Order: sequence, then C-alpha cells, then structure tokens
Amino acid sequence: MSFLRFILITLKLAHGRTIGAFVASVNTLVVSTLALSTLTFSALAISTLAIIPSSFAADTAGTVLITGANRGIGLALAKQFHQSGYDVIATARKPAKAVDLKALGVRIEQLDVTDSSSVNALAKRLDGKAVDILINNAGIFGHNTNTFSDLDIDQLDTVYNVNSLGPLRVTQALLPNLIKSKQKRVANISSMMGSMELNTWGCCIGYRGSKAALNSFNKTLSMEFGKQGLVFVVLHPGYVQTDINKGKGDITASESASGLFDVISKLDSEDNGKFYDFNGKSMPW
Repeated sequence: MSFLRFILITLKLAHGRTIGAFVASVNTLVVSTLALSTLTFSALAISTLAIIPSSFAADTAGTVLITGANRGIGLALAKQFHQSGYDVIATARKPAKAVDLKALGVRIEQLDVTDSSSVNALAKRLDGKAVDILINNAGIFGHNTNTFSDLDIDQLDTVYNVNSLGPLRVTQALLPNLIKSKQKRVANISSMMGSMELNTWGCCIGYRGSKAALNSFNKTLSMEFGKQGLVFVVLHPGYVQTDINKGKGDITASESASGLFDVISKLDSEDNGKFYDFNGKSMPW
C-alpha cells in the first residue's frame, strides 16, 4: 500500500467521527497493513527457498566409509574428510580403544576385515544407506624375515587376508551401498611396494605380494563395474611415518591424508582402474 493511499483512507475514516473512533480506526488500518506486508514477505521467502538448488541444502558433501581408521593414515583421512564436510563412517576392530577416533565426533562402526561375519554385520547395519566413497585402508606389514630361508610361508596367510582379501570382502558387501550413491568411488590404499616395475631391491615378500594382489583385484573390478558408473583406484600414500615402519618415513599421516583427499575427492570415470600416488601422479604397475 502506497503512503498516499494510506493518507486518503485515513482522512476518509476521520470524517464525521470522534477522536476515539478515529484513533481506533487508524490502529486497525495499521495492523491490517502490517499483516498484509508480513504475508507478502512470507510468500516471497517461500518462493525464494523453492528456487534454491538442492545442493545448497545438502547436509554433507557425501558419505565416506574408511576402514582401519583408528590410527595412522586412516585416522588422518577420517579427520580430513570430516573437516571437509563429509559424513564419515570410520571403522575399527576395537572401537572402545579408538580414543583418538572418538574425539573426532564421527560415526564409528566395529569391523574386522578378515572376518566375513563382521563384514556382513556391518553391511546389515548400513542396509539401504548410500556410501559415496569407500576407502579400503586397513592394512598390516605382516610377517617378514631378513633371509628367505627363515621365512615362515604359512604366516603369510595373515597379511594376504588383511591387505588383499579384506578390501575384497568389504567391497563386495558394500557394493549395493556404492551403487545406490551418486559418487560411486572405491579407493584402495595400496603401496609402491605392490609395483612390479618399482621392485628394484627385493625384500618384504608378503607385504609386496599382498599389495600386488590388491592392485590386480582393483583392476578387475574396475573392468567389471565401470559401466555401472563405479570408479576403482589404487593409491600409494607415500612413505608415511606410521606404526608399520616404526615412525620411519618422509611425510606425516596428515600430509599423506591431505594429498589423498585431493585425489579421491576429484576422481571421475577417466580415473577408473588407475594407480596414483598421494599427489595424483601415475604409478607404474
């Protein structure tokens, strides 16, 4: 209502009325005018909200599940993704002891990647939930000796069960969750030690073999599920200061996680089946 119209209506109301009646009429007119203005503003606000893209209303950047997140690279990745706005599901074999992980305030789930019943139980708890990014990070160095003659070959079962078959179990169990998502990314934390070409000094038969097997699994899955929009990559995290190498390394877990986050968050279909380091550099097979 324009100011001039307001004055004209006010004068009309005043004609032939007492002061008291006049004041009452003016008050009624003011309240009605304010009510109309409020309704108009509310309608405008609703209309504005209706045209805001849905991406602005999203609670998170997506859901990421990270295995072996109670320490080292896994813990650093959980922190990095959490701080970057992702809904993080972090797994640990013994959640009660994952003190540093609890401090992040992310969702923690129990998972032993070597135990099919544990993996299936996790899948059941996540039934119907979309998982945009799966990071198979859980890993061990495993049995190793200085000389081949001392190697207990039977003990190598453990490192293969964790580093190779573990990611395979988790990926298989959570495949419906990945297919349900929009991003559909699987990042397997491997190592340059799994590269045939880069094996120029021997050593570490179990660890090398387990990462080479993981690389092969990843390539096969990338071929089988690429047409469904899934992206599978293997990543070398760098020579990181972790419990596996007793703190000997060139970079910290946080530095590695920062680089890995940049690589993983930018993956697209062209990266399917590739092998990168934490800086996004292609690695030789």
